[in-house]
Amino acid sequence: MEERKTKQQDQMESLVRHFYEIPGKVVMLHDGEYLFHEGDTARYFYIVRSGQIFITKYAMSGRVLSLRLASRGSLIGELPLYEKDPVYIFNAVAQSAAEVYAIEFPVLQSYLEKKPALAINLLKIMGAHMRKQHSKFRDLLLYGKKGALYSTLIRLANSYGKETDGGILISVPLTNQELANYSATARESLNRMLSELRKNGIIEYRGHLIFIKDIDYLKEAIQCENCGREICNIE
Repeated sequence: MEERKTKQQDQMESLVRHFYEIPGKVVMLHDGEYLFHEGDTARYFYIVRSGQIFITKYAMSGRVLSLRLASRGSLIGELPLYEKDPVYIFNAVAQSAAEVYAIEFPVLQSYLEKKPALAINLLKIMGAHMRKQHSKFRDLLLYGKKGALYSTLIRLANSYGKETDGGILISVPLTNQELANYSATARESLNRMLSELRKNGIIEYRGHLIFIKDIDYLKEAIQCENCGREICNIE
């Protein structure tokens, strides 16, 4: 699954490539390093060049909600653009060693104003991103804790799955706590649901990786609409 790209994904990558023509700088991150924190003054618009970056939101209770696992070609930090006093509204932390391309907001704004085609590209990318987020929140709200977990597993399979041995191996290692953060549930509840899936032969673990043996079971449980990998992904 990982090797195949949809036409829409190719189009998105083509749109993103135009932003590398804007002057910027490369920022290297090590595993666990924050690119920015929620509430920090927003100075840069970022494009992920390599690695993966968690986009998270912290609640007052201390709970963490993971919103995205941004990978190569993903945009980060675009929402404060054109705000008077821009601040980042999420956290961005490297899940692995990562590299991003950073463009200062004033520089980006200048190019968008001079090149309308570039502004249209950004609107298309942000529109696609909003569709992804709406789809995720639908699954989180409508299908309960199990639905949230099943949806997360399907999205991980679409983004990082490798078809092998009659199933799908998710090639990115995630702790149970990280998986719980994506599913908006407590780790203890997630552990019980994972144990149930393993007992029923739906998933198994191969080292630190999850192997999905029956993805159709997960899709049927949440009445999957098969909206396409360009929408149904974890990014």
